Parts: sequence; structure tokens; C-alpha cells
Amino acid sequence: MPTYTAPTRDARFIINEVLDLASYNNLPGFESATPDMIDTVVNEAGKFCSEVLAPLNQVGDKEGCTRHEDGSVSTPTGFKDAFEKYRESGWGTIAQPEEFGGQGMPHVLGFVVEEFVGTANQAFAMYPGLTGGAIAAITAKGSDEQKETYLHKMIANEWTGTMNLTEPHCGTDLGMIRTKAEPQADGSYAITGTKIFISAGEHDMAENIIHLVLAKTPGAPNSSKGISLFVVPKFLVNEDGSLGDRNTLECGSIEEKMGIHGNSTCVMNYDGAKGWMVGEEHKGLAAMFIMMNAARLGVGIQGYAQAEVAYQNAVAYALDRRQGRALSGPAEPEAAADPIFVHADVRRMLMDAKAYVEGMRALALWGALQVDLTHKGATEEDRAKADQIISLLTPVIKGYGTDKGYDVATNMQQVFGGHGYIQEWGMEQFVRDSRIAMIYEGTNGVQAMDLCGRKLAQNGGAAIQTFFATVDEEIAAAKDIEALAPFAEKLEKALGEQKAATMWFMQNAMANPDHLGAGAHHYMHIMGIVSLGLMWLRMATVAQAKLDAGTDDAAFYETKLATARYFGDRFLPDCGSLRRKIETGSDSMMALGEDAFLTAA
Repeated sequence: MPTYTAPTRDARFIINEVLDLASYNNLPGFESATPDMIDTVVNEAGKFCSEVLAPLNQVGDKEGCTRHEDGSVSTPTGFKDAFEKYRESGWGTIAQPEEFGGQGMPHVLGFVVEEFVGTANQAFAMYPGLTGGAIAAITAKGSDEQKETYLHKMIANEWTGTMNLTEPHCGTDLGMIRTKAEPQADGSYAITGTKIFISAGEHDMAENIIHLVLAKTPGAPNSSKGISLFVVPKFLVNEDGSLGDRNTLECGSIEEKMGIHGNSTCVMNYDGAKGWMVGEEHKGLAAMFIMMNAARLGVGIQGYAQAEVAYQNAVAYALDRRQGRALSGPAEPEAAADPIFVHADVRRMLMDAKAYVEGMRALALWGALQVDLTHKGATEEDRAKADQIISLLTPVIKGYGTDKGYDVATNMQQVFGGHGYIQEWGMEQFVRDSRIAMIYEGTNGVQAMDLCGRKLAQNGGAAIQTFFATVDEEIAAAKDIEALAPFAEKLEKALGEQKAATMWFMQNAMANPDHLGAGAHHYMHIMGIVSLGLMWLRMATVAQAKLDAGTDDAAFYETKLATARYFGDRFLPDCGSLRRKIETGSDSMMALGEDAFLTAA
């Protein structure tokens, strides 16, 4: 049976030492995030997830969810009790606004909890995860009455939330949706239509489920500009906050999925269900994007979360499993064979995993800090810069983060050899569960096009120039430190590849947009590698300073430096080959006609 130990030491290192969260204690919400408080939250969250949620992961995978004849859904054994403990402990309230019952702490801490929950049990994590996205949308676009009606209960996780976008005939192209919203005399709307792939759409863990639904009002434009957003509760809410009548919506079926079986992914049928518009008419997509961007960051966390738990189990297996001898001579001559940990190819997979997971964690938490600074930065300049950075990083965290997370999960399965293919070891579940992260909340191809087609050119390229300036500045500072100079020079070369790829797009994509589409995936990976390189430069800088000053935890910091060197040797050079792929353009990719792809009999 697989095990999980929350990486609390690494999370505290990033928050307290790399991000230096205490230095922001002059900002709203940061004053209570003292190092002692951070350590307590991180350690207790890690304990809860390791002891309560992780043991239910395989249970959820094997049992799945059950839909009953009345449309109700039962979650797997133990999920309901675990959710009650999650709710009572207040884990979902940490980064939520105080005015509606949250703790108002930085999103950085919220992201750590989200990682630990998702690593321990990804299917379980999706219930509070979707709720957080719905909270964000209502907070940003909801009326005062809607906020008062829904947010207190949702933040307390007494009620959960969903997002309803996809329909059987359309996913990414939301302008094609057919769900209708007919205005009613009392100011509400009657919502009619079918939505699919609705995570946590129906379950038995909360007394109410608040659905956010995209639909079109009568006469709306037949495009994405005609979409409005509606809040549609499972149970209507009375004026005193108590639950009223059951709304006319139900789960028609539960999708049979490759993974995340413990989450009820539903087909939701709305039959004149009562709903209320959120925000302005025909501005629903913009409102939903608030939720989607929050969800995309959450999915990026899922990418490295599944890689983390797969990595932990692969390390344990590699230290225990004995096969063959080390190429340099027997490592343990007295034993019949050496642990497979000694073999360079096994080390390659484990080092790739370690360098990715720790670098990605640092990137996600830096991204979380930008979310906070966008709203709470001391100056308008600080807020604008943070907004540029997180807008640019969101598709990278989601796209690159989940591409690599899946790669790591499959490589960790590979470490187990044949046992990795056997269910009882748990590795095949990590592979199946991690695969969805590349698909939902906008496929990774969509993320790449969002990055290259929208974010690079936005505001005259201000965001990417801010990113380049940030990396350049930190490279320059590191080159003055002898121990860090070699890594800084490799990162500088990788950044040069990204700059060259950016310039190539500017010079060629306008004339032929397919050039952009053909290179977007590769560009997203270049930026992912450079972004992780920046994180490893920061971690190495802190580690070197700690060692120079003297520390009781030298092994931890020496490991950071060694892993940074590995990242510099093995990841950063990939930027050159990716740039060269981009510069081949789209001609050979688009050359064949449709018939050429069909298999001849």
C-alpha cells in the first residue's frame, strides 16, 4: 500500500526562507502569518493529510461514487467523515476573506494546504477545490445579497460549489452552449439545459451545493459574448438563511473515468431550475474566468502533488528492491544484489522527479504570493507588477506543471518495474489520476495558446518584459557569487533561448498564425524550464548563504545546491532544442491534406 509524508520541511523552507513571507508583514493579512504561525499551519495540515486523507486514496479509487435512483450520490467509504473533519479543522478557510468567516491569511498558506490535500487524495481535494473557485467568482462578481446568502456557508464548507461550463457538443468553444436562462417575474431565471464533466456535481458531504452555470438569455448573441453566469443552488435558500425547496436539477449520471474515481463527475440536468444572474448580462465568461484561473492554479498544484507522492513511494521502493550490481562495483558485496537505487538510470528518474517537484512547488508558492500582492501590494506599481507576473505564469503553472507532473508519475511507476503495473502498489493510480490534470480546466494546448496568443502580446508585451527583467536581475546578482556563477550562466543561456523564441514569434507569427500554434507547446515548456530555473537560483542562493553563515541543517542545504546543479545540467539545456523546434515553423506540420492521415485498407 502506498504511503505519503507531507513535505513540511520543504514548504517551510520556501515560505520562510525563499519567499521570506515575514518581510510582507506590513500588508493586510500578512501580519498574522508569523514564522511560528506558518510552521504550525504547515505541520498540522501535513499531519491531517497524511493521517486522515491519504489512507482513503485507494478506497476512493476502488469504490468510486454511487448514483441512486433518485439522483442522489454517495461518496466512497470514509469520505464524508473525512470531509467533516476537514470542515471542523477549518482547512478551507485559511486564505478566505475574514468578513465572510475566513481567516484572511495569505494565499501562500492556502496553496500549501491545497497541495497536501491533493497529494494525499486528489479525488477528495476536488470537493473543496471547486468550492474555492466558486467562492472567488461570487466574491468578485456577486451582488452584496449573493455574497451574504452563499459565502459564509461556502467558506465554512457547510455548502460546496461547482462550475458548469461544458456541454455534450462543446467544451473550449463556449460560444456554442445551448443552456437557456429565461427571465422570471421575481427577478430570477429558469435555467434549462445539460452540462457534463461537472466535478463534485452531486454528493452526500454537504447540505447544499451551489452551482455556477453558464447559460444564454433570450436574444443573446450566438457567441461567447452572449454568455451570462448564474448561481443555481441545489436547495433554494430562504430569507433567514435556512434551506428551502429542492431546486429542479439533478445528477443524470456519473461519468465512468480513467481516474479520480472518488470524485463524482456528473452529468447535470437543469429543468427550469431557479437561478440568479451573477454580474452583468452577457459578461458571464469574464466572471467564470475568475473561477477558471483559480482552478487552473489549483490544477497546476495537482500536477506536482501527484508527482510528489509517486516520487516518495518510488524512492522507498528503490532503496528496498535489489536487482543487479552497481556499474562501478558492488555497493553492498555482502548482499545477493544491490538496491536498484545505485543504478544511474534509476537515479536519473528520481533526480528528474526531485528537481521538478521542488522547483514546481517554489514556482506555485511564488505565484500564490503574486495573487496576494495583486490585491494587497503596498503600491500601485507593486500590484500591477504582481498582476502581470501571475497572469503570465498561470498557463505555465497549469500547462507545463501538469505535463511534467504526468511524466514524473509515469517514470516513478517505471522505477517499480512490473510491480508498478500492479494495482496493490498504488503507482498506476497516481498515473491515472495525474493524467486528468493535463485535460481539465482547459487542455494544455489551450494553456499554451493562451500564453503565446494572448499573454505575450498583452499590454504591448509588458508582462513578458517584466518577467525577463526579473530573471536578468537575479542572474546578474548571482554571477557575483562564485559558487552560484556556473548555474547563473546556464540560466542566462536558457533565458536567451526564450528571448530568441519570443522574438521569432514577433517576426513570423503575424504573417502566418500557424507558426504560433505550431510552436506554442514548445514555448510553454521553455518558459516552464526558465521559471523553474529562476526558482532553483533563488533556492540555491538561500542555501549557499545558510552554509556560509553556518547552520545545524547543512545536509538539507547541501542537497538543495546539488539538486540545483542537476537542474542546471539536465533541464536548462532543453531550452535550446525547444527553440530550434519553434523556429522550424508550421510548414511541415501543416503540409499534409486530410486524406494523408487516413489509414489505407
